[in-house]
Amino acid sequence: MAARKLIPVYTSAGDLGAYLLYPYLYNVQGEWIGFVTPQRDVYSVLGNYVGTFTDDRRILRKRSYDYSKPRLKPPPSPKRITVPSMAPLAPLMSELPYTMIDVLMDEPERLSTADHDELREDMD
Repeated sequence: MAARKLIPVYTSAGDLGAYLLYPYLYNVQGEWIGFVTPQRDVYSVLGNYVGTFTDDRRILRKRSYDYSKPRLKPPPSPKRITVPSMAPLAPLMSELPYTMIDVLMDEPERLSTADHDELREDMD
């Protein structure tokens, strides 16, 4: 079985924002923050739709939030990973139209860890 490749995910400013070890997304500390579907849709650890993984390795979504996407059952929680001490430089990013948002830059709270999620429903 071939080893899966750790893919750096960038912000529109060219900063490292996350890592993708398909289908899991990790923050720069190696903690699980979400997952990617085969259709490239990105979901949080709670199964909430976050955006789309683009060819230039960003996570983008429309400014007018798409509530039509169903909540998905997340895959089993993976182990924490060890991230490299350095990542490759980001490619030059195209400018985003006003209708699009860079999730890792503008709404990073949508991709937080399972034990620290501001969007988690309160337990009663």
